[in-house]
Amino acid sequence: MRENENQQSVNRDRDTEAVLREYALYVQYIEDFGRVKKVYSDRGTFALKSILPHNGIDFIKNVQKLYHRGYNRIVPIYQTMDQRYAVLHNGRLYYLMPWLNNEGDGERDEKHKQMFRELARMHTLTVKETQVDIEEREAHYERTLEAWNNEKDFMDEYIVSCEKKWYMSPFEMSVCTFFTDISQALKYSIKKFETWYEKTKESEKVRTVVTHGKISLKHFVYDERGYGYFINFENSNTAPPHFDLLPFLVKSARTYPIQSDDCVDWLYNYMRYFPLKEEELLLMQSYLAFPSSALELVKGYSEGRSIRSELDHVTQLQRQFWLLKNIEYMVMKIEEIEQQKKAAAEAAKEEQSPSS
Repeated sequence: MRENENQQSVNRDRDTEAVLREYALYVQYIEDFGRVKKVYSDRGTFALKSILPHNGIDFIKNVQKLYHRGYNRIVPIYQTMDQRYAVLHNGRLYYLMPWLNNEGDGERDEKHKQMFRELARMHTLTVKETQVDIEEREAHYERTLEAWNNEKDFMDEYIVSCEKKWYMSPFEMSVCTFFTDISQALKYSIKKFETWYEKTKESEKVRTVVTHGKISLKHFVYDERGYGYFINFENSNTAPPHFDLLPFLVKSARTYPIQSDDCVDWLYNYMRYFPLKEEELLLMQSYLAFPSSALELVKGYSEGRSIRSELDHVTQLQRQFWLLKNIEYMVMKIEEIEQQKKAAAEAAKEEQSPSS
């Protein structure tokens, strides 16, 4: 076993050295951090990362697009001697970057705000109006609405079946306890989705941007001057801006019960630099509020698909309930802010109108 591990390590070092020869680097020492190698060389310290080849095409294309649009807060990707941005070797795609020590030591809130400012700037530089097929949008709307209404019907029927039992299981009892909140989240999502469609059903265009695909503080690093840079663009894509925002907000809400004012602040800090259109915010609110994780857990239990114990099921449902309530707080704060903005706009309009 020890010999196999040593041989694998030797092979990895050989792969790394073979790739680095494409950059004309003389390697002095290599530190292994899994998919990332810290390379000490005669020309400085670098990070060499390997990915699967099928992840590389869009990744390279989107990074080049950002460079061409003048966005420079990406950790640079160095070219090989023959001007390639990546090297294919033994079934892996390798690319080389400078090694940043992530010198940022500011407050957590300030780091998030800086990251969202940079995300907004990246979206601003790459935004474009993309043609959409009205019939395809209608088909997407009808499919999604049917699926969500089916989820609502499933929950209604499941609760009725639970309440008919003389003795409910602990999980079934917990579902009955949380049913009102899950049901309200479903209804809210459906209502926002319907409102979004009414506002967009005649529109032939939608805004798209180059998305990062995996926004987190781990993927936003600082240099010695305190400037922040995005790394890990392997999941980047051309998509509506909420493709970056939604996963981050949901992940931030996966915690114990809290009032997520900081998440709302980060979102509106982003919108100071890249304002979302009304219909974009409606769609994001709809997807954000939809309780998909809780529904999947209840379905798995009801169909006997899960191998979890009863205790684990109840524990997981409690966590999904916390997630639902944390997101509910976010969504209601967004709702409140948007209503205040509309009221202020109406008041300003009335003040400007000539008196009768």
